[in-house]
Amino acid sequence: MSSLIQRGFFIIQFRCYKQCIQFMRIMWLLLLGMKIGKHTQISTLFINWPHQVSLGNNCILENDIHIKFDGIWQPGPSIILHDDVFIGNHCEFNISKGIKIGRQTMIASGCKFIDHDHGTALSESMNLQRPIVAPITIGEEVWMGVNCVVLKGVTIGKGAVIAAGSVVVRDVGAYEIVGGIPAKLIKKRV
Repeated sequence: MSSLIQRGFFIIQFRCYKQCIQFMRIMWLLLLGMKIGKHTQISTLFINWPHQVSLGNNCILENDIHIKFDGIWQPGPSIILHDDVFIGNHCEFNISKGIKIGRQTMIASGCKFIDHDHGTALSESMNLQRPIVAPITIGEEVWMGVNCVVLKGVTIGKGAVIAAGSVVVRDVGAYEIVGGIPAKLIKKRV
């Protein structure tokens, strides 16, 4: 009898509770203007402008993801994830202009995406200069290793692989494997 009670408690705690919390989280984000596709799973998410985000179908967003639309309120969405995108734990999106992530892209834990930069002219203080902003585009079926950084204006082509710990400052062609700081071509996928 006690094992039956334990199994029942386990089912309630780990299946029903998590599903109920996720359902309430998705309903709240939808109410705030986020677009969320069917069967998309969202764990803990920190976001300042939910209406700036559009998630496709079957996306998985793991724990502790930070999405910061840097600026005042404006119509959106500017952060677009297409179908079947996976985002690992502790990723950060710091976006002023926009980011698009193609379908079936896998982004490992700890990756950061920043689409703006400070000016560096000597004529005035850096914190007073207008930021340099350019959108980020990530193609379909891209695989990014843990702790990658993608900076402003970068386009990553279809099927590219970004090695763990890389800093991507230039465009990456389709089916290229890049790595390092700054990321350089290692080889083409065959």
